[in-house]
Amino acid sequence: MSTYRLKNLLSPRSVALVGASPRQGSVGRAILGNIRQAEFKGEFALVNPRYPEIDGLTAVDRLDKLAFAPELVVITTPAKSIPGLIDEAGRCGAAGALIVSAGLGHGPGSLADEAEKAAQKYGMRLIGPNCLGIMMPCAALNASFAAHMPAKGNLALISQSGAIAAGMVDWATQRAVGFSGIVSIGDQLDVDIADLLDYFALDEKTNAILLYIEAIKDARKFMSAARAAARIKPVVVVKSGRMAQGAKAAATHTGALAGSDAVYDAAFLRAGILRVSDLRELFDCAETLGRLKSPPGRRLAILTNGGGIGVLAVDRLVELGGIPAAISPEVKTRLDAVLPRTWSGSNPIDIVGDADAARYAAALEILLADPGNDAVLVMNVQTAIARADEIAATVIDVVRNYRAAHRMSPKPVLAAWVGSEPAIGDLLSGAGIPNYPTEDDAVRGFMHLVRYREAVETLAQVPPAMPSEFAPDIDAARQIVAAALADGRQWLDPIEIKRLFDTSEIAMVPTFAAADAEEAVAHAEAIFAQGSTVVLKIMSRDIVHKSDVGGVVLNLTSADAVRRATADIMARARSMRPDARISGVMVQAMVVRAKARELILGLADDPTFGTVVVFGRGGTAVEIINDKALALPPLDLQLARSLIERTRVSRLLRAYRDVPAVKQDAVAMVLVKLAQMAADIPEIRELDINPLLADENGVLAVDARLAVGRVARKFRGSGPANFAVRPYPSQWQRHIDVKDGWRVFVRPIRPEDEPLMHEFLRHVTAHDLRLRFFAVMKEFSHEFIARLTQIDYARAMAFVAFDEITGEILGVVRIHSDSIYETGEYAILLRSGLKGRGLGWALMQMIIEYAKSEGLKTISGDVLAENSVMLAMCRSLGFEVKTDPVEHDICDVRLTL
Repeated sequence: MSTYRLKNLLSPRSVALVGASPRQGSVGRAILGNIRQAEFKGEFALVNPRYPEIDGLTAVDRLDKLAFAPELVVITTPAKSIPGLIDEAGRCGAAGALIVSAGLGHGPGSLADEAEKAAQKYGMRLIGPNCLGIMMPCAALNASFAAHMPAKGNLALISQSGAIAAGMVDWATQRAVGFSGIVSIGDQLDVDIADLLDYFALDEKTNAILLYIEAIKDARKFMSAARAAARIKPVVVVKSGRMAQGAKAAATHTGALAGSDAVYDAAFLRAGILRVSDLRELFDCAETLGRLKSPPGRRLAILTNGGGIGVLAVDRLVELGGIPAAISPEVKTRLDAVLPRTWSGSNPIDIVGDADAARYAAALEILLADPGNDAVLVMNVQTAIARADEIAATVIDVVRNYRAAHRMSPKPVLAAWVGSEPAIGDLLSGAGIPNYPTEDDAVRGFMHLVRYREAVETLAQVPPAMPSEFAPDIDAARQIVAAALADGRQWLDPIEIKRLFDTSEIAMVPTFAAADAEEAVAHAEAIFAQGSTVVLKIMSRDIVHKSDVGGVVLNLTSADAVRRATADIMARARSMRPDARISGVMVQAMVVRAKARELILGLADDPTFGTVVVFGRGGTAVEIINDKALALPPLDLQLARSLIERTRVSRLLRAYRDVPAVKQDAVAMVLVKLAQMAADIPEIRELDINPLLADENGVLAVDARLAVGRVARKFRGSGPANFAVRPYPSQWQRHIDVKDGWRVFVRPIRPEDEPLMHEFLRHVTAHDLRLRFFAVMKEFSHEFIARLTQIDYARAMAFVAFDEITGEILGVVRIHSDSIYETGEYAILLRSGLKGRGLGWALMQMIIEYAKSEGLKTISGDVLAENSVMLAMCRSLGFEVKTDPVEHDICDVRLTL
């Protein structure tokens, strides 16, 4: 896995500092001081050939002269010395190195390349180079040159910027925010964001993960790790470059709309990560998510002693997509009984400026018991009438009693004590009630909870490799694109696009090509005979946006008008674009749908995340209107609906006044088809349909552009070459005949298998569970089962065998590849009582077949030495079996593929 040896680096038992220095102001001196001040409990030594002693500590001139083999080597020496030091550390048995130094360069032949090759020779992991270092409060390790050591806490921070990491430590120190770990990753020569997401996702000391990101190197690996981590705990990100819209000039509207930062937004959304705008919101978000469970809905009840601040809170709530909870007649009656007649009578529940602690308690108890809201925000504006600290203490008592009575699913309670003393905030925080300085911050905190729940729900959606709603003619589609590529062309002509759309059942206006005016008239006459008028458009592979050269003429009603328009269009095009190759004109029937909405749908190729699906309001001014949303494929109908709902134009798709609603799911289905087309034909580089007309009768593509190019695989592993997110691998579903006519159904695991997995584990004996998990397993939490069922198919696979009659799970086999897609670690578990019937053998053969298809080189596993049945099967399958040199009760099994 990508966490290989990371524990040795982030929680080492021994550390060597190479480059420790007595010189004030040097990095080596700062790191030495920080390690000593943090009171690291393991073995620690210094390496420096120039000084035999530094700050009272003995130093040696070489790593191999140390009295112990360091797990972690921290390096601050000049760049040219580092490859040799890595090799020396590897020979000494070091698990990894933290390279703080900069200047190693990039790419083949660089010092960084030499260091990486030296590390790979010994299986070492590298953090850095060019980084601030690591701070692990729970391990009493501060191997950084930051000014402060953060306090212990439950937040993990992964930062691409050392300066940002240092600043966040200082800022958190002022707010008494603690960390489980902080890692500055620098140039990510080896250990990257994805590796650390994997590590902290499984770290019991970490409740939430914070990210500072500038750019992603390996999008598929990042998406895989982020999706896996977000299923377990909140992941919150700040990304710089929000206003950068991408430097390249795009040939299509979709390409122009898919600016780089917008693609990152779409990626974070698909990964279940919450994006915030600044460091303050980052910590506020982490504090909220670390203390409270997400509510089931968006309805917030607001309790306040100030009407104005309550209205401001409602305004912000609605603006952010929340819902002010309605006060039912029954609840109003109960509130009337405990509040003065002058209370607001609605939400926000303004209990008047002279409200004391007793009034707050009475109202809060009623709101907590009200099923009409999903969370409660308690706000207080200090007055001279009632003490703010007494009110806070009373609120804490009410919340504590409520939580004790509702341990399984307590309603979230948030607080905003405006203008209060810091001690009140500490009091509320100590009681586990997130509190904020303003109503705006508090409402944002509630919406962070809502967004996180929605993100986790989205993660559970796993689009299939092939949608069941339609069956595209993939072979015909590929032939069309292949012919264009063989002809050396980048752009498909309109006739080819129409044929391509036909293969996916995307309705498009009939289109005819005419080389000259007389041929245009011939096509127009057939259209006139059907009672329609004619549209002419310039046809040129070099002119992508026809309207830019006056290349579109509408509503032609006669043959003479078609002749004149053809001549005019071609003359204008030649005048304005003398370099362009003019093929003639396109002839189409004029489409009149008075109440249709003009939309744009398309595909763009992002240099980091590969194919992106774009949806928004169409027309010639799409970039000016800029009403669009992006998503990473693959898509199913639900994900397509969510994409549509993120735009303003989505409201126009519903019925209003005398305009009927657009046919249900007609637009969403086109988005699903485009995503599938991108999966089947990775040669598609850019595509847009603009406009797509949508009304109560369905959808119709009026104009489209499509660029193609040779496939360049962006991502490792199998699956669509241009998708950062792997689709559900439905091609691995199959029926297997096991023994004696026994037939089982096997398919990749899905998130909705969780209830069946719970039931399956009930039918596995404690002995068999210990053989599988190497520990006594008494119960299985939702979080534990979620890790088993909610996998990302880019690096992990689990096949589930079902009884074809009862539908019960009979067995599961899984494999998880390492970060470089070379070795996969397997595990298998069968329902007790099924051993010897051939199911385990069949599942192991299937996972071996899968590993080969993924290009893995080896399969490995750990098997308890007492598990003789598994060891015998491994030997029969060709695995090499060796006793672990350290843990003699474990056997290492390995199969070369």
